[in-house]
Amino acid sequence: ALRGQRERIFLATKGHFKIGPDINDQGNSRRHLVQAVEDSLRRLQTDRIDLYQIHRPNFEIPQDETLSALTDLVRQGKLLYIGCSTHPAWLVMEALAISERYGYARYVSEQPPYNLLDRRIENELIPLAQRYNLAILPWAPLAQGVLAGRYPPGQAAAQDTRAGRLPGSIYAQRITPPGIAAGEQFTRLARELGKTPGQLALLWCKDQPGVTCPIIGPRTLEQLNDLLPVLEMSLTEQERAACDQINPPGGVLANFH
Repeated sequence: ALRGQRERIFLATKGHFKIGPDINDQGNSRRHLVQAVEDSLRRLQTDRIDLYQIHRPNFEIPQDETLSALTDLVRQGKLLYIGCSTHPAWLVMEALAISERYGYARYVSEQPPYNLLDRRIENELIPLAQRYNLAILPWAPLAQGVLAGRYPPGQAAAQDTRAGRLPGSIYAQRITPPGIAAGEQFTRLARELGKTPGQLALLWCKDQPGVTCPIIGPRTLEQLNDLLPVLEMSLTEQERAACDQINPPGGVLANFH
């Protein structure tokens, strides 16, 4: 996919989760991150990663170790920018302070869960990002399909959904009765506004203050074609107010953190 067009592509990947049997094949230590970056470069057959993100916090490893290792990789030209994902606001602020103090590479982005069912990042993370010029790259803008009408009230999760395939998992725990009820209300609203539920969910997330670009994970070409028109859409104040009636700013109906 990259061959012949690498210069046209902004390549982002992550490190943190367990990738092998050894105790060091995980986490945010210098050892793991250096190895993970080298492995990614080899697999992707490229000489650099444009944005390398720390996938989750690792409270057993001091952040100065993580940032020092990432800084060395930036200075070697293997990484251009660094960011983090699903970090609480206080930990992002600590990282920015450490980078300022020691002259380390600085996080340029944070990738949090963000959708109409879980708006908690509006309370602290979004204001922090706006103040310190961090990109916000939200994941789960469709709330794992709840806002796209994938989970009808009173019915078991379909087997082609992650919640249906993995009962008892974190994916299933995000499918809550208040979330399903809100999803049903949201689906009706979207149709009244002449949009598909997926379009309105993505549009709402895209046009929230502080958001740089939401991340989508279409499973089929049909899903992708449904969402692409959102690039040319803008959220109206009427639509924003109607969505706020379903879940007000800063509120939470399902836990995506």
